Amino acid sequence: MCFAANLKLLRKRKGLTQQDLANALGIKRPTLNNYENKVSGPPLDVLTQLSDFFGLSMDTLVRVDLSKLTGFQLKELEEGNDVYVRGSRLRVLTSTVGPDNEENIELVPEKAKAGYLTGFGDPEYIRSLPVFRLPFLDREKKYRTFQISGDSMLPIPDGAWVTGEFVLDWHTIKSGEACIIVTRDEGISFKIVQNNISVNGTLKCISLNPVYDPYDLAVEDVREIWHFVHYISGELPGGKVEMEHLVRSINVIQKDVGKLKEHFLGREQ
Repeated sequence: MCFAANLKLLRKRKGLTQQDLANALGIKRPTLNNYENKVSGPPLDVLTQLSDFFGLSMDTLVRVDLSKLTGFQLKELEEGNDVYVRGSRLRVLTSTVGPDNEENIELVPEKAKAGYLTGFGDPEYIRSLPVFRLPFLDREKKYRTFQISGDSMLPIPDGAWVTGEFVLDWHTIKSGEACIIVTRDEGISFKIVQNNISVNGTLKCISLNPVYDPYDLAVEDVREIWHFVHYISGELPGGKVEMEHLVRSINVIQKDVGKLKEHFLGREQ
């Protein structure tokens, strides 16, 4: 039984004193102190109150040792993602932790992308990926790093390593944010996102490189979304990148002008 230790841990994570929680439950502070120190156990009605207060099932409160969970897993529970409460969840993230029980950052290199599309939910595949840590990132959030390819997000160059924070609730994505999007058919894309989920169930994906046209992506085709945090690259953006943008833009304009000429010349004939 893990109830006493779980109760103390959850109370402290909410920044509550024993008196604060006792007041919220309508019980005396010494009674709560007895629960936390295994002097006595709560009756069913108080256990139900605690379950509702913390948003966890009674099974989780009593049987799951919350001290063994990572910060990310605890935060998911606190945000209402208790599997005992919600049943099988729409998005279950497979992750790895180090010997200290802290979350790793898994690396998905270019050569591993194809495997990731089918293996992102497979614990054995995720454990096969290289891992690292960045001490300045939030320990209670989950991160993963993907190597991008192509020039659609210039000046972020081809081959850069882009780190993202796992997004559980896609409705929270703000339009104009950059995200790494994993889909079964499109693969792994790094785009600026316009969130139209509540309007028509799509995300509009926009490239920084104006050569590439925006496109709509149906959310039912999406498997994971990671909010952009930062990128690592050995290439320093500079004038060359700006010139490439300029040349590509001119080429696009020339093509459009050519199409217009053909259209109007055809009408005149």
